Amino acid sequence: MKVMILCGGRGSRLKEETDFRPKPMIQIGNKPVLWHIMKIFSAYGLNEFIMCLGYKGYMIKEYFLNYEAMSNDFTVRLGAQHKITFHSNHEEKDWEVTLVDTGEEAGTGARIKKASKYVEEDQFIVTYGDGVADINIRELIDLHEREGRIGTITGVRPASRFGELLTQNNQVIKFQEKPQVREGLINGGFLVFTKEFLPFLRQDDDCRMEESPLEELTAQGQLSVYAHEGFWQCVDTYRELELLNQLWRKGQAPWKKW
Repeated sequence: MKVMILCGGRGSRLKEETDFRPKPMIQIGNKPVLWHIMKIFSAYGLNEFIMCLGYKGYMIKEYFLNYEAMSNDFTVRLGAQHKITFHSNHEEKDWEVTLVDTGEEAGTGARIKKASKYVEEDQFIVTYGDGVADINIRELIDLHEREGRIGTITGVRPASRFGELLTQNNQVIKFQEKPQVREGLINGGFLVFTKEFLPFLRQDDDCRMEESPLEELTAQGQLSVYAHEGFWQCVDTYRELELLNQLWRKGQAPWKKW
């Protein structure tokens, strides 16, 4: 099963970073958030990826073209017999990455439709290039196959932006800093589809997966939900980026399954 990652957005709320690089290339630790997302799937044996490129997509192409050199020690022999010898092995040697230009202005649905020509299997996964989670991918796929619908969306409970006070008789009896929202789920990415979803999409740039395609699936009773109660975090603001970097530096990254 191939994993399609949406990498084309501009990330306007992180302009201090995305003026210079595409959002999926923003770093957590010394690796792009895109690498972290791929490692989540790879931990479950999913190593075939399709990158839907847009804004500054050439930087993602350059990253993978130079991956061997940037991930290993190596010796270069100069001259007519030019040769490069790599001395160490990274853990991503089985990854297969297809990079697809889907247009700078394309919506998420249009990107999926344009890249779908590289999907041979009946099922494929779609996720965003800016969110990590301690999600059990095997359970997600099992639920999708068990329910037998065209699509399955992962519902998550994001952390509140504010601390929560529980009070009694004008006294605070519990304070919790930025707890998860207690009610309602939001789209957390990590979606599974059969190829029956593709006719719901158009190649027009204004086609957004989250609008009429998923709305139509819902109206036809063809969209399941996998409720993920664990850690989930997207990178929409500098504060969220700092949170993920702090967790990584402390060795407390919940999404690190490898």
